[in-house]
Amino acid sequence: MNISTFKAFRSRNYRLYFAGQSISLIGTWMQKTAVSWVIYTLTHSTFMLGLTLFASQFPSFLLSLFGGVVSDRYNRFRVLLTTQVASMIQATILAVIILLKHYAVWEILTLSVILGAINAFDVPARQSLVFEMIEDKNDLPNALALNSSMVNLSRLIGPAIAGFVLETMGDGICFLLNAVSFIAVIGSLLLMRLPKYVKQEHSKNVMGELKEGFSYLKKTPSISFVIMMLGLISLLVLPFSTLIPYYAREVFKGNATTFGVIDSVIGLGAFSGAIFLASLKPGSNLKKILSINTLIFGIGLLLFSHENTYWLALVFATIAGFGMMSQITVSNTLIQTSVEPGMRGRVISFYAMAYFGLQPVGGLLVGLVSKWIGAPDTILFEGIAALGIGLLHYSFLRKEKLRQKNNVMAVEERHLQTVN
Repeated sequence: MNISTFKAFRSRNYRLYFAGQSISLIGTWMQKTAVSWVIYTLTHSTFMLGLTLFASQFPSFLLSLFGGVVSDRYNRFRVLLTTQVASMIQATILAVIILLKHYAVWEILTLSVILGAINAFDVPARQSLVFEMIEDKNDLPNALALNSSMVNLSRLIGPAIAGFVLETMGDGICFLLNAVSFIAVIGSLLLMRLPKYVKQEHSKNVMGELKEGFSYLKKTPSISFVIMMLGLISLLVLPFSTLIPYYAREVFKGNATTFGVIDSVIGLGAFSGAIFLASLKPGSNLKKILSINTLIFGIGLLLFSHENTYWLALVFATIAGFGMMSQITVSNTLIQTSVEPGMRGRVISFYAMAYFGLQPVGGLLVGLVSKWIGAPDTILFEGIAALGIGLLHYSFLRKEKLRQKNNVMAVEERHLQTVN
C-alpha cells in the first residue's frame, strides 16, 4: 500500500464524508446483523431471512429510478441530508420497539420497507455527490475504491461488534448504537464547503427524464452490459449472505458471535478487495479485473457451501468476500468515470436498481430454494452461477476487443486506400 492509495483524501469535503460515513456504516452493519439474528431467532426460518432482505431492498427496486431523477433535478446535498435524517428516525423507532420488548416480525419488516424506500433516494444522491466532493476529478476512481474499502471495513467491524453486543448487552442496544451513529454522518455533511448550488431548468417532466436516461443506456452498451452483469449477480449470487445465520446456528452449532464472525470475515475479504482496487495504477483494465474476480467469488462460494470445518469455512468465506467486492466497486467506477454529468444520477439509479433492487428478489428465491434443497446446495448453485456470469463477462470482453481491433484495421485500410 502506498500514498497514492489515499490520494482522494486531498479533498477536504471527501475527508469529512469518509470520516462521518465510516462511523455510520459500522452502525448500519450492526443493525443488519441484529435484524437477521432477531428474525432467525424468532422464526427459525431461512425463508423469513430471504423475506427480510426482500422487505429492506425491494422498495429500492421500485423507487430508485425516481431517486435518480430527484438527484439530477434537485440539490443533491439537501437530498442526502434529508435521507440521512430520515434513516436516523427509522433506526431510532426500531431501537425503541426492540428495547421495550413489544415487537413482532411484521413490525421489523415494515420498518425495513421504510428504510428501503429511503435508500432509493439516498444512494443516487450520495454516489453522485462524491463526484462533487473531489477537487481533482482524476482522483475519482480512487475515491470510489476508498468508499468500498470504508463499506467493507465497516462490514468487517460492524457484525463482530454486533455479535458481541447481542451476546452481552442485548439486541436493543445494538439497534440504539446504530441510531446514534447517524450523528457522525449528519455532522460531517453540515461541515462541508460545497460549491453553491445552481438551479437548472428542466424542460422535461419526470417521466420524460426517465425515458431520456433509458435511451442513454441503450446508446452506451458498455455501461448497460456492466449494469446487466451486476443485475445477474445481485439476483443469483449476492443473496448467499441471507443464509449465514443458518450456517452459524445449524452447521457450526454456534451463537450470535459465530454469526458475527462469519459475516466479519466476508467483510475482511471484501475490505482486502477494496484496498487492492484502491491501489491499482491509473489505466488498469477494470473490466478484466471484474471478470476475474467474479470467478474468484464463485470459487469461494463453491468451497464454502459444504464445508463443515469452521476455520476452513472462514477462509473460503474470506475468498468469496474478496471476489464479491469488485461487483459493486468496479461496476460503480466504470459507470461514474464514463457517464455524462447530466445523466449521472439517473444512470446511478439504474445501477442501484440492479444492485439493491434485484437482491431482494434473489433473497426470496434463495429462501424458497433453500427450503427445498437445503442451504448448502443452494450456495453451491450460487457459486456455479457466479462462475457462469464470470465466463459470460470474459466472453463479452473478448468480443469487444476483437471488434475494436477490426475497427482499427478498417480505419487503417481506409487510410491506405486514400493515400494510394
